Amino acid sequence: MAAKQRKRTKSTGKSRRKGNRRNGKRGGIGRFLRRVTLLAVSVFLIAGGLWTAWLDHLVTDKFEGQRWALPARVYARPLELYQGLHLTADAFARELRAAGYQAAGRADAPGRYQRNGGRFVVHRRSFRFWDGSQPAVRLALRFRDGRLASLTRAGSGERVELTRLDPARIGSVYPGNHEDRILVQLDDVPRSLVAALLAVEDRRFADHFGVSPMGILRAAIANLRAGHIVQGGSTLTQQLVKNFYLNDERTLWRKANEAIMAVLLEWHYGKREILEAYLNEVYLGQDGERAIHGFGLASQFYFGRPLQQLSLAQQALLVGMVKGPSYYHPRRHPERARQRRDLVLKLMAEEGFAPEDAVARAKKERLSVLGRAPESDTTYPAFMDLVRRHLTRDYREADLRSEGLRIFTTLAPSVQRAVESAVTERTATWSDATEAAAVVVGVDTGEVEALVGGRDPRYAGFNRALDARRPIGSLVKPAVYLTALARPERYGLGSVLSDEPVTVQAADGRSWTPRNYDRERHGDVALWEALAHSYNVPTVRLGLSVGLRAVADTLERLGADVPRPVYPSLLLGSVEQSPLEVARLYETLATGGYRTPLRAVRAVMTGDGEVLSRYSLRVEHAFDRESVYLLRTALEQVVAQGTGRGLQRYLGAHPGVAGKTGTTDDLRDSWFAGYAANRLGVVWVGRDDNGRTGLTGATGAMTIWGELFAALPYRPLSGEPPAGVEAVWIDSATGRRASAQCRGAVELPYVRGEAPSERAECARERNVVERAGDWLRGLVN
Repeated sequence: MAAKQRKRTKSTGKSRRKGNRRNGKRGGIGRFLRRVTLLAVSVFLIAGGLWTAWLDHLVTDKFEGQRWALPARVYARPLELYQGLHLTADAFARELRAAGYQAAGRADAPGRYQRNGGRFVVHRRSFRFWDGSQPAVRLALRFRDGRLASLTRAGSGERVELTRLDPARIGSVYPGNHEDRILVQLDDVPRSLVAALLAVEDRRFADHFGVSPMGILRAAIANLRAGHIVQGGSTLTQQLVKNFYLNDERTLWRKANEAIMAVLLEWHYGKREILEAYLNEVYLGQDGERAIHGFGLASQFYFGRPLQQLSLAQQALLVGMVKGPSYYHPRRHPERARQRRDLVLKLMAEEGFAPEDAVARAKKERLSVLGRAPESDTTYPAFMDLVRRHLTRDYREADLRSEGLRIFTTLAPSVQRAVESAVTERTATWSDATEAAAVVVGVDTGEVEALVGGRDPRYAGFNRALDARRPIGSLVKPAVYLTALARPERYGLGSVLSDEPVTVQAADGRSWTPRNYDRERHGDVALWEALAHSYNVPTVRLGLSVGLRAVADTLERLGADVPRPVYPSLLLGSVEQSPLEVARLYETLATGGYRTPLRAVRAVMTGDGEVLSRYSLRVEHAFDRESVYLLRTALEQVVAQGTGRGLQRYLGAHPGVAGKTGTTDDLRDSWFAGYAANRLGVVWVGRDDNGRTGLTGATGAMTIWGELFAALPYRPLSGEPPAGVEAVWIDSATGRRASAQCRGAVELPYVRGEAPSERAECARERNVVERAGDWLRGLVN
């Protein structure tokens, strides 16, 4: 018995030892699993903490830095209004439309105007300029005979001496993502719009901490039932996070990040800041490549009005579009948009955010959206190209694309439209390969008022106005004649030039024998007549007489870049210039000898109104007024009886303009440059492949110029000469002093004291008779 007990005891001990070993193994595995789990949890917590810290950095870095890359907004010149302004009623209406003013039965709100023939009532908008702000005001204007006859305050009749319209926005320089927005502050947003937004998108916005657990639960149930993500349950804060930091990817990972970042955003910032950011960030439509963000821009895009001027119905429409800007687009889906708007109005009434009677009236309103969106990108690509080149001298491209600068240019919308119309209408009658470019400049200011770079003004391609550098032909001749007239002791308008053939020997042994365009010889011709008829041979003889170097110096003083060395062919226009460069050259002539650098920008401001740059008028005296006036007289004769006389078909028998035609070899380039008292225009016609156009300066470019100036109000050139100029009768055949009764005599201006002293034969005979008569009268008396 004792032996059996010992045996059981021994067996039991062995069994216990085996059990301990098994338990030890299981305990070791458990401890291992616990350690692994603890490690995994620790790693997860550390990684989660690091990831949360990184998300926190993203949230604060962008929200506290530059939140949005804002495009630079580019404006036309503001139209200055004063009694006597040369402007037609139709041109004024074009200026209003370009600036976004809307015709209406009553000018009862800023941005509206009423027209009755030549009478206007305009409710001018308030605007902040580089030199101060101007308030909104109602103006009454009356136009008559191409002028602004009266300018008063509507209602009171008080005379207004000088005022200006807020300028048209002509383009933008967009960020790389093509987002566009007009920033608004929360205090400037109508309370009813904010109430509508909260009623529809996030009723508990004021109470939650960035996420709504109940909203997430509802969305989770819906997603489980559908088998994929169909609802987000997002708060307004989460929507802001998604738009501001994340993308539209529908994954649980993105939703988790969104929730974390929403909580972080609410942790760091107040509800007002978050709401204001949302109002500026929310996506509300697409305009080509441009994305419409924020209620400020959406108000202008859909209604053409500032956010503060929207009706309750219009506010509700914008709020309703948040759910789906494309699906509820009011221009493409008006009925769908109306139903969504009415639903928003209903929710506003139910939540107590709007009186029921106001909601009932709002539901009866039409959508009232603009039939066509305002121009988003520039409609003037060639001019904008000039503006960019101007600004890149002073600003980085990145600043133009992100800092929200306000750029005030010199473009005059009514002038630009006239140029575009003239170019497109005339080029339509020529071959498809024929191109054109045109520049219009204000004489008194040196401001580029209009610029067209090709026969299709809307095409943003090769800008011929700036980059088509072509031989200018006879446009160079005024520089030759000015060089001579600047030497009044040797040359005057009546000086006789020979039209006999001339041969010039070049340094390399080759000879050059210029010919007149008509292949005729005209004998001896007066200096003014040689220029008026654009004779080549007398021009070359005159240029050789005054010296090639002197002519090149004149061109440089006018503003041209002249290549070296100088060849005799320069005298007939072998120098290459772009239309803008030609405008710079002729601008010095139009101003009476004062060189004014052409400019396309007046001022640059920050979005907050700080003036960064002002590009004021700079003037440098280049030539005596007397010699430039003599040249102008000859250029007026170009139009009166020379190669430009065809302009009279457009401008009448006495147009009061001066100009010059230009034609290059084989009819490849057609030019015309001309000016009135207040405006200068240059037109080029040619082909990009340098092929023949079959057009002279008179049959090509001048026809565009004529149609253009016929459409523009311009001031004719004054007939009053400078004080240092006197009128003298000259014998056309000899260039000697004559009298009014001499056959072939012409009255010409001369620098005072520099007219020919030698008299023509008929003048000598007349002088003897006159002196005898004086002697006899002396005896009688």
